[in-house]
Amino acid sequence: MLTGETIIRVRYAETDRMGLLHHANYLVYFEQARTDLLRQLGGNYKELEDQGFYLVVAKVEIKYRSPAYYDDELRIVTSVTRTTPVRLEHKYEVFRPDGTLVAEGASTLACVDGDGRLQAMPEWLVTTK
Repeated sequence: MLTGETIIRVRYAETDRMGLLHHANYLVYFEQARTDLLRQLGGNYKELEDQGFYLVVAKVEIKYRSPAYYDDELRIVTSVTRTTPVRLEHKYEVFRPDGTLVAEGASTLACVDGDGRLQAMPEWLVTTK
């Protein structure tokens, strides 16, 4: 299973009135972690899109385990759990430095063309595991 890590520090603007990381920002963090993992493979979203391949979120889920606070340094472990010719599935685990699991998530990305129709992903992306 292909796995990578991303470190993100919670910014003040990402917190709610109680000083907790707002739930919607986990999706932004997951996207950053996916982008970092793709870069580790030697690719990036801009190059894929320039070639006419668009990876759109078809499904996403998050389970919140423990709160994250302003200025926490979070480690996001991202793994590719499954690939098909048109889909890419990821798993996410978000940890504080002390090892506390903050959140778990999963996403399914579908590959579409410029008109939004499903299309096969580049072969190198499907076979990378």
